[in-house]
Amino acid sequence: MEIEKIISELNFKAVRSSGAGGQNVNKVSSKVVLTFDLNASQALNEQEKALLAIKLATKLTSENLLILNCDEDRSQLKNKAIVTKRFLDFIKKGLIVPKKRKETKVPHSVIEKRIKEKRNTSEIKETRKKPKL
Repeated sequence: MEIEKIISELNFKAVRSSGAGGQNVNKVSSKVVLTFDLNASQALNEQEKALLAIKLATKLTSENLLILNCDEDRSQLKNKAIVTKRFLDFIKKGLIVPKKRKETKVPHSVIEKRIKEKRNTSEIKETRKKPKL
């Protein structure tokens, strides 16, 4: 994965923020919308694309576009930096391949402990019964 190459493939769009905020919101386009086309990416190989398509399936559109918004700050540049950092975090987390779990044998001491506890509870319940005459 080449970070510079991926960043060059990003599309940014400045939009007016929604919600309350007065005159600044009404006249300044400070909200930044980032779009990334996973299928058209040259920076990722096919295995990485497939892995990201699986991991980010809930965040991708039907055309495999990742769309992120940021309107946290009044500055368009800060919003662009925030959304870029968020995008890179998504990509890095999506490319992590979890280790395969090795099945281990249950230790002999654990088996013995379980059987001993079963015997103890069995004896306790046996002593609760009425004696046979």
